[in-house]
Amino acid sequence: MAKASAPGRTKTRLVPPLTYEQAAALNTAFLQDVTSNMLLAGEHTGICGYAAYGPPGSEDFFAQILPPAIGLIGAWLPNFGDCLLHTIRQILGRGHGSAVVLNADSPNLPTALLVETAEILARPGDRAVLGPSTDGGYYLLGLKFAHQRLFEDIAWSTACVAEQTLARAKEIGLDIEVLPAWYDVDDIEDLRQLSGEVRRTPTGTLKLGPGEPHHASHTAALLTELGLGPDTGFDIRPAEPAPAVLKHA
Repeated sequence: MAKASAPGRTKTRLVPPLTYEQAAALNTAFLQDVTSNMLLAGEHTGICGYAAYGPPGSEDFFAQILPPAIGLIGAWLPNFGDCLLHTIRQILGRGHGSAVVLNADSPNLPTALLVETAEILARPGDRAVLGPSTDGGYYLLGLKFAHQRLFEDIAWSTACVAEQTLARAKEIGLDIEVLPAWYDVDDIEDLRQLSGEVRRTPTGTLKLGPGEPHHASHTAALLTELGLGPDTGFDIRPAEPAPAVLKHA
């Protein structure tokens, strides 16, 4: 689930201490690392990658920053649940046996969790996979059928999303396997944690242990460029005034 990087429109909760331009650059690095993680997982199991993107008209941005192997799916609808359901339906409609919606806020998500998700969904019978985020949301949801009920009556962007999604699955009798929790990078404390981890994660051989973070190389390089080390305090420069932003209905 990918939003085109634009100053003042992406990762604004990280301003300050980041500037709007730096926050947008971080969003781009996240998108590139999440994509590389999908492609890496695809070397170990059958995974095709897509960017379900918005806003409309940003196709060129994604074509420039993502590998050609990543397909594009327009997904810009009034409700976030509608975006997720639309994406699930689009992927299944392209002939895939299952579909997974994945966030763009966890660039160092362990690759093993993506491989495990694909393996679970390859088993016979209807089933689902949910990866809960430490903030109460989820970093991925995998389905074999587009169960609309999983996206209804959900308080999106709250700490209840994962809990409510599990409740909807129970309502319709859907078996759902829950993966280990991981974190989204939404605020400065999350960024501090990520900064420490990407610097400790070695490049090179893929480790498929469930707790082994993906080496988010684009994010690590940008954080190094910006001087965002664990001991810097993230004091880069004063934040810029917020530009006027028109929100889509």
